[in-house]
Amino acid sequence: MSVASTLLAVEGLTKSYGGIHAVRGVSFSLRSGEILALIGPNGAGKSTCFDMLNGQNRPDSGHVRLLGEETTGKKPREIWRLGVGRTFQITATFATMTVRENVQVALVSHGRQLFNLWSSAPNYDRSEAGRLLELVGMGGYADRPCGELAYGDLKRLELAVALANQPKLLLMDEPTAGMAPRERVELMRLTAQIAREKSIGVLFTEHDMDVVFEHADRIIVLNRGTLIAEGSPAEVRSNPQVQAVYLGEGLLYEAGHREGASA
Repeated sequence: MSVASTLLAVEGLTKSYGGIHAVRGVSFSLRSGEILALIGPNGAGKSTCFDMLNGQNRPDSGHVRLLGEETTGKKPREIWRLGVGRTFQITATFATMTVRENVQVALVSHGRQLFNLWSSAPNYDRSEAGRLLELVGMGGYADRPCGELAYGDLKRLELAVALANQPKLLLMDEPTAGMAPRERVELMRLTAQIAREKSIGVLFTEHDMDVVFEHADRIIVLNRGTLIAEGSPAEVRSNPQVQAVYLGEGLLYEAGHREGASA
């Protein structure tokens, strides 16, 4: 991968807690418009890795660069300003505000209007909020309170909020957690479509292997804080170490077989 095409470059990322290595010397890169899955068993270090990329946790050593700019050690808001959006395993929306107002809050922040956040939001950039909601298929829900939304709709709203700062990189932590199988497929197809149309790099963690194998361009696998495999879905599926420590040969075969059948 050429330096010119690299959106995110992670080099030797390491984090320990009381002598236990949560992440140990992890390196990988991501291109604009590429969808990269980060998988591994519970305790593999996925969340710790994500938190270091997003500035919520400072690495003991290593480097994170976004379009060549060092972001290691920067605060989450500083990284967000550089064009990094994030969605979380548990949705974070304002239940008493309308769907449109939730997006407007993010737009107010992106427009650096935080001095008057709450009073500004209802009238700030309604057209852009509407455009983002249409983009994620939520245009018809704009005036509904978030507290009335089904869980799958909340996930789509969260995606619209994450897109409000025009991200170059989108970090998605368990984006389909708690969703019905059909909703999982629809959300990730939508994310993939938006990412490729707008050249947004996507890094996501996921336990649903059907989602991973259908939508990831590449997969990286962590185990006990160490990167043990990296490659295309087919390469990762056939990797003996991955089969041994995480997925199991049968589960890999089943997910890969469904991926091939849907292609």
